[in-house]
Amino acid sequence: MRDKKEFYNSLQAIDGRRYSEYAGLIGDFDFARYVLKINHVAEENIPVLLVVRVPQIIAAFPPHLFNSPVRRTALEDMLTRKLALAIDEQANYDASGISRRRLSVAAPGQKILPRTSMVVTEEYVEARIYVDLASNQGRVDGVSANEIFFEDLPEVVNSSLIYCNLNEHEVDNFVDVMEDADQIRQVLSTRGLIAFAGDGSLLARAGHSDLPDEGGAKLSVPEELTVEVEVPNKGSLKGLGVPGGLTVVLGDDYSGRKGFLKALAGGIYNHVPGDGREFVVTVPDAVYISGENSRSVQRVDISPFIQQVGDGTNTTRYTSVAADPCASQAAATLEALEVGARVLFYDESDSSSSFLSRDSRLHGLLPGAENRVLPLSSRVRELVDELGVSVVVAGCTSVSEFIPLADTVLRIDGYKVYDVTHQAKDVEVEGISSTPGAAPLAEVADKSRWVVPTSLDPSSGKEEECIHAETIDQLTFGRSVIDMSSVPQLADRFQTQTIGHILYYAKLRYMDEGRPIREILDLVDRDLSSEGLECLCRELNGNLARPRRYEIAAALNRLNSLRISHAGE
Repeated sequence: MRDKKEFYNSLQAIDGRRYSEYAGLIGDFDFARYVLKINHVAEENIPVLLVVRVPQIIAAFPPHLFNSPVRRTALEDMLTRKLALAIDEQANYDASGISRRRLSVAAPGQKILPRTSMVVTEEYVEARIYVDLASNQGRVDGVSANEIFFEDLPEVVNSSLIYCNLNEHEVDNFVDVMEDADQIRQVLSTRGLIAFAGDGSLLARAGHSDLPDEGGAKLSVPEELTVEVEVPNKGSLKGLGVPGGLTVVLGDDYSGRKGFLKALAGGIYNHVPGDGREFVVTVPDAVYISGENSRSVQRVDISPFIQQVGDGTNTTRYTSVAADPCASQAAATLEALEVGARVLFYDESDSSSSFLSRDSRLHGLLPGAENRVLPLSSRVRELVDELGVSVVVAGCTSVSEFIPLADTVLRIDGYKVYDVTHQAKDVEVEGISSTPGAAPLAEVADKSRWVVPTSLDPSSGKEEECIHAETIDQLTFGRSVIDMSSVPQLADRFQTQTIGHILYYAKLRYMDEGRPIREILDLVDRDLSSEGLECLCRELNGNLARPRRYEIAAALNRLNSLRISHAGE
């Protein structure tokens, strides 16, 4: 292995030469406190991946910080954050006053996920950092490159990847909080719960961001609704336990209802300490279902909810390039069930009112509508009783038909929760029963759809693989742009981009023979759990973040080139 002096000499030798001469830096270099690995140098203006490996004899992170998968993920996440912060703090400013970062890392948001940006083992800590190699009019800028490798990089490594240079209490607390949240998630089903929201949780977000609104009201749970859970580090935690079955959450748009439901939906992930939702925890198979206009739908049996559409399309194999909100929400519900969702969240603010319910007082006045659309309120007990799926429906004006059917009715007012189940049952509201002869939900949910492999094409022009996500809401996959704006449980754009790589990986590895979507996702989940995210790409990638199968399926189902067949076709 070459040392840093040889690296320095190599830089000196190529100073002023063509950018392609940077390829001479490919290899491993011993920088005394860490090993620098460069595997590939692409063309100019394409960031180069640096692998920085610090031996544990120098990094010295105590084994108790990563002695389980959940603690290891927490530590890797925190070190990525520390690295991103160190890079931000050393940003240079050009003549226009614009911040220029020559180093970068896939900085996480508020949610903690398995990522490829950092790896912690008993032997080493390894960071995957991207660098914009210094150049001037297509030629190597040796002076700036020396600053990057001999000033900037050692500084960020020293301040973020060496245990003695970090706040030990902060590191311990970060890892402990994630372990406690994970413990809550493990015990929810044993308590008959689908979610837990710690008393005092700060649910409000600042504007449209994912950052906590420090001025927002905190969740208040009255004593009669309080449940306690034991966790390894904090001891006993008190909060609201959301039971399985059908739960109706009542509240207007300014009551905290929407923030409460969004927090529950986001509880599928663990959150960083200080976020306010550290102890808002939901079972991992919960899916938030939105209505969206003009989304692509490919051969989904929506007949349990919609038996006729205006253009006469067959609703047992409904296909549309621009489905309306009612049909799209019906499709999204069946698509989630298809891949194994066990909890469904609905809020009237993000739903088609005609999909959620129909005013029972109008029974007999809308005979055509009654034959065409069977709202969720008419099928919800089938979901709960026959499929074992829990449902949470929240709203103010469109949820009354759910009340006679509900197991639990909660009211939110100023982020304070009340159990109003008994009072709600006294309100005279007539529930809507399912229409005789309607397609059984259990039978439809058990149907399998098979992907036509040629319909997944990530190529664009001369590029064999054109996959990227500039924002969390848009995934470019070949010549298609997948709109993910109505998939609210995505964590960040790196997760969105990873979904694109997963779709391509699944096509190459598992679609050479016919398989249903559910089985493909089972196989992908198995690979990601056993081989890690690195299995998705031919070259090492430091920008991957693991998504759930539900968001993968959501992206697949919204791909406008997707084609579906059924077994036997």
